[in-house]
Amino acid sequence: MTNRPERDDAGIALDLQHAVATRGVPPFAALERAVRAALQGRRRRAELTIRVVGKRESRALNRRYRDIDKPTNVLSFPADGLAEIAPDLLGDIVICAPLVAAEARARGKSPRAHWQHLVVHGVLHLLGYDHVEESDAQTMEDLEREIMAGLGFGDPYLA
Repeated sequence: MTNRPERDDAGIALDLQHAVATRGVPPFAALERAVRAALQGRRRRAELTIRVVGKRESRALNRRYRDIDKPTNVLSFPADGLAEIAPDLLGDIVICAPLVAAEARARGKSPRAHWQHLVVHGVLHLLGYDHVEESDAQTMEDLEREIMAGLGFGDPYLA
């Protein structure tokens, strides 16, 4: 199932794709809220896709693009090099629904908070943030904490 709304007044267009059953996946509005929070003050206009997948697709993508042969909770695919023909295109975020649910249970987090965090994390990657170097990781994690607090959630790196 795909949700493809028209660009809203704020200049954000979010395409939500469900490649697996949607049980436990937050509604479109909740995911869109996390996207907006992550973009606020960083990007005025954006087009992006969130694709909700199962472990098999997550593993295949992780293996192909990161050379890691296991599923992962979130992958981000920035739309690099397209600014001239699609200036608003930010990229794609792929979230593994079963892994998100399992991680939330294992860490004692609310699934809703974990989903919001992974969307925020994915959007920040699309904006060019990363956590390869320790200083970059600290910058990105501080931003995530700030954005999550603005969404009404606690520190995503606790518990």
